Amino acid sequence: MTNPSNAQPADGKAWLGLFTVLALVLLVAMDGSVLYLAMPRVTASIMPTADQALWILDIYGFVVGSLLITFGNIGDRYGRLKLMTGGAIVFGLGSLGVAYSTTPESMIAFRALMGLGGATLLPSGLAVVSALFPDARQRARAIGIFAATFATGFAIGPIIGGLLLQRFEWGVVFLINVPVVLVFLVAAPVLLREVRPARYGRIDIPSLLLSFAGILLLTYSVKSAAASGLTAPQSMAGIVGVLALAVFLRRQTKITFPLLDLGLFRDRIFSIAILTGLLSLVVWSAAGYLSGIYLQSVLGYDVFMAALLILPGGVVLAATCIGTSHIVERIGRRAALVVTHALIALGLFMLLFTTTEAGAVVFVVSMMIAGIGYGLSFSLVAEIAVPAERAGAAGSIAETSNEIGNALGITLLGSLAALTFRLQGPGVAGTLDETLGHAGLTAATVLQAKEAFLSGMHLAVASGALLTLLVGLAAWRWLPRSAPTHDAVAPMPTCTPSASANSAAR
Repeated sequence: MTNPSNAQPADGKAWLGLFTVLALVLLVAMDGSVLYLAMPRVTASIMPTADQALWILDIYGFVVGSLLITFGNIGDRYGRLKLMTGGAIVFGLGSLGVAYSTTPESMIAFRALMGLGGATLLPSGLAVVSALFPDARQRARAIGIFAATFATGFAIGPIIGGLLLQRFEWGVVFLINVPVVLVFLVAAPVLLREVRPARYGRIDIPSLLLSFAGILLLTYSVKSAAASGLTAPQSMAGIVGVLALAVFLRRQTKITFPLLDLGLFRDRIFSIAILTGLLSLVVWSAAGYLSGIYLQSVLGYDVFMAALLILPGGVVLAATCIGTSHIVERIGRRAALVVTHALIALGLFMLLFTTTEAGAVVFVVSMMIAGIGYGLSFSLVAEIAVPAERAGAAGSIAETSNEIGNALGITLLGSLAALTFRLQGPGVAGTLDETLGHAGLTAATVLQAKEAFLSGMHLAVASGALLTLLVGLAAWRWLPRSAPTHDAVAPMPTCTPSASANSAAR
């Protein structure tokens, strides 16, 4: 093995390769933040039902979360660049299909195709970047740039989306993905090299199928129950999903080369960090989705002004991502995890002071406070130690928790808000945007609809804040006061809400 201290510095070609990967990183980050602001426009254009709107938002996360373990292992064994290239093609085709969708069903299907592509990109991107820089100092700098790019994407996504949506139809926010994917496909064979660690035997096909089916069926069942109540098909899907995951977990203890290293969960720090990654994405996605509707449909801001109000929180999140390593050095990992949950909960609780008449200032302050917590969370999860030779497979544990958390946030908390609206609203339609789209509404009906939505949003964010506080308390009581730093941790944590744990890849 090459001694990092004696490694040759990377040349200009390596840095060009880095920026080639960063183009995709920026795309994925922007795509995650721009859709929340685009949803009112999507709703007005293709008129999805309340359930279909939730599926449009969360099908991407469901597919990605279901396939991360599978594609992480495939990349480890057969080549991460090859997998990443195929994923970029699928992601581009899915983006093109979404942009020209004219029905809710087609948009859901193409968002699922984007998820298939995203599941191949996420476990491989940082491993490919790390391989470009054998020198430890340069690698740390490259990983830091990778982290800042992802965080910046979330900050500038709403602004770019707001500018585009002011001048074009909503499909343009997905069309911008296509030329970036084409540039990557042209540049990648020239600037990047394959990353294929030592093989660990044949891939266990039954494990791949069990993990995919179990995660997908269980998350579908939870989503359906939250949105529509208990039904026979929903319950059966949930039972089959639980059984499939149970068989999958048991199988991992029996086979020589498991897809999921269950021994990692014996580490309390690892377990709390995974739970943190899951929960922070639950509340982050729900708050982002509901806040986008609140700013536009309740307070009446246009999409660009709503984006400007979101920007301060995104900037704080990005800055916190970059500075997390210094914070952890000063206060320790245990305290940082506790502070993470406290700040997210405080930011969410502040949203309870929003009203139908005013709330922009409260919203900005809330997102800035919570943004510090989110930034700490995303980076702390990225510090989980995974063996370099299994970076894709082991890192997929954290990424799977993030993606499922992102989907479940909209599914569970979004459905809780939707249920409240149906119970307290005027009964004109199932969502606020559908209700306000009806002609001839009285002022009293409009006010009732806005108040019902706000009640649902308050209930959802309060529930998320309480869950966050509970996990923070568990971290305080469960983790040792001096949490050791794992040897395999990368020099700079990667602040990526959906591509986080690969920071340990070398």
